[in-house]
Amino acid sequence: MYGWDTLVLLRHLLDEGLSKTAIARRLGVSRRVIYHWLATGQLDRDLAAPPPRRRPGPRRTKLDAFVPLITVRLSDYPELTAVRLLAECRAAGYRGGITQLRDYVARARPQPIPEPVLRFETAPGHQAQVDFAEVKFPWGKRYALLVVLGYSRLLWLRFYPRQTMQTVIGGLEAAFTVFGGVPAECLFDQMKAVVVEDERPGGGKLLENPEFARFAAHWGFRVRACRPYRAKTKGKVERPIRYLRQSFLYGRTFLGDGDLAAQADTWVADVANARVHRTTREVPAERFARDEQAALAPLAARPYRSLVLPVERRTAAVRATVRAASTASSSPGSCALPGVTVERRALAAYDAFTRLIEEVA
Repeated sequence: MYGWDTLVLLRHLLDEGLSKTAIARRLGVSRRVIYHWLATGQLDRDLAAPPPRRRPGPRRTKLDAFVPLITVRLSDYPELTAVRLLAECRAAGYRGGITQLRDYVARARPQPIPEPVLRFETAPGHQAQVDFAEVKFPWGKRYALLVVLGYSRLLWLRFYPRQTMQTVIGGLEAAFTVFGGVPAECLFDQMKAVVVEDERPGGGKLLENPEFARFAAHWGFRVRACRPYRAKTKGKVERPIRYLRQSFLYGRTFLGDGDLAAQADTWVADVANARVHRTTREVPAERFARDEQAALAPLAARPYRSLVLPVERRTAAVRATVRAASTASSSPGSCALPGVTVERRALAAYDAFTRLIEEVA
């Protein structure tokens, strides 16, 4: 490819009938070059069009002379603001505005290298990841409790009106029942119902809630918690939360808690656990039934009974029945209250409860 002006002159000389030797002498090239131009079709180019414009070089600005100063300052102190750099450049003689300086700083500021997130896979039955998702409905705020088995990605979901320890305990017991077994460990974030304090960043230990530790011992699983500000290590349940919002909650209407629970059960069974998972490339329900269900530990013989947690609030109908029965029993003697179950325990249980209260106090 040769210059546009040279090729235009070559065509003009050929049209005048000059020999290739004369043209070569006129253009200051050898005859071989002339033959090469003709053989490679250089004259077939559109020479009638004007020559292409050359791209102009970068436009110089008032900031160009101060770029080395900004580069050095940002390399030593990456968090310097554009306002601070403007003051320093003005002291060095800069007369421009802050807009071009701010734009340049946004491009040139060193960006921290993101900490890599290591994906790890767990063996069948080894781990479940647990988390809450807050959702607002027209009738009030609800908390979706999600439990995901790490190997198969089998999902369990239920909505609760409160985010309490009783909710976590009751939800996990319901999830274990659906799974037909208990994983070796459950991974949580810095959930107050589970973790009292995390001293691991300072070289200490993870301080678990004593009541939840007893619950975990009853069901036979270990409690694990993400380190502070490292919720990405719980990605197997963080991603399902986004999936829950996009695939289930978005664009649906619910009549109330009952309709919400019914639609959630249908979605979990027919969609979430029946789809081909993007990571495992398998259907969670099939992967669970084939590899993970048999690897879970057996269920506890009975639900956990707490000596500390209060009984869940009864419904208005039950409370009214209890008040009516109490009013009718003005005479001495025993009275059986509908809906109330009296549990007898050995004195050793109350002795343990007293010691626990003293430890807490």
